[in-house]
Amino acid sequence: MREALIQIRADSEAALNEVFERATNAMRSGNPSEPVAVFTFSSPARLFSVITPKRWELIEHLQKIGPSSIRGLARSVERDVKRVHQDVSALSDWGIFEQTEDGKVHVPYEVIHANFDLRAAA
Repeated sequence: MREALIQIRADSEAALNEVFERATNAMRSGNPSEPVAVFTFSSPARLFSVITPKRWELIEHLQKIGPSSIRGLARSVERDVKRVHQDVSALSDWGIFEQTEDGKVHVPYEVIHANFDLRAAA
């Protein structure tokens, strides 16, 4: 099962170390799992500029219906084809959407986790 993790981390080096540690622990335990795609954003503003509410809706909908043409996806969410195409392009640039061999778009992850921590000042 392919999984993805969306996270907000101001410290990108710590985020990379966390991914490396997770992979190392999986190898040491003898229970290697499929790699998790990690999408790290430096701030909530950056995350929400890439994954807008309309784009989140496309992600959810495409996970439900499976691979679709952009026109078919636009029709099923009752949105303008041009706007859906722009959103699909942006999500494809980030690797959240991929194209099938026949040109349809799909979400290549069965599960997408979101990890956001809000911490009080020390």
